[in-house]
Amino acid sequence: MNVQQIIDNTITFVKATLKCAEGGHDWFHIERVYKNALLIAKNESVDGFVVALGALLHDIADSKFHNGDESVGPKVATDFLKSQDVDEGVIAHVVQIINNISFKGGKVARTFSSKELDVVQDADRLDAIGAIGIARTFNYGGFKNRAIYSPDIAPNLTMTKEEYKSSTAPTINHFYEKLLLLKDKMNTKTGQHLAQQRHNYMEQFLEQFYKEWNGEL
Repeated sequence: MNVQQIIDNTITFVKATLKCAEGGHDWFHIERVYKNALLIAKNESVDGFVVALGALLHDIADSKFHNGDESVGPKVATDFLKSQDVDEGVIAHVVQIINNISFKGGKVARTFSSKELDVVQDADRLDAIGAIGIARTFNYGGFKNRAIYSPDIAPNLTMTKEEYKSSTAPTINHFYEKLLLLKDKMNTKTGQHLAQQRHNYMEQFLEQFYKEWNGEL
């Protein structure tokens, strides 16, 4: 089986697996991350096959939708890639990308490093900021029945991984607890450039949000 056929089969598998997923973590999220990863990879010396598979499978079973179990995604990805006769070294690399891509509150250090992980992580983080990031954040907040904003609940900038995963704070707080921090956590020059544009857009959104909330417009 050639590389392109495996990638095509992976796309088909991911589409089917995430058919009923929450709107911010569905196939379209995967597709955007995949496209972002291919764009960033053009300027990096990486294994394009690993980048493609890592991007396509990075959220195949997000732990937040599996009672916090972080082992489900790697297992689903491994079983699928084995069914495609993918080399064990490639599978191991893709699993490391899945295990290390998540923000997790920003306090957990990566236990693995590679240029391919850098690319896929940047691609995923780009989809968490800017206009798409804003839309995804409020979609997930609605999915979890969270308040949009509460002036009485301040963002928690010192959360542990466990606190981050179990947080029920208003959606606006998430901008300060994650989204506005991502610009300075990008790994590649392309990612940094694209993140700055999207970061600026979020700052403009928040400025407008507070003006409308406070009846200043």
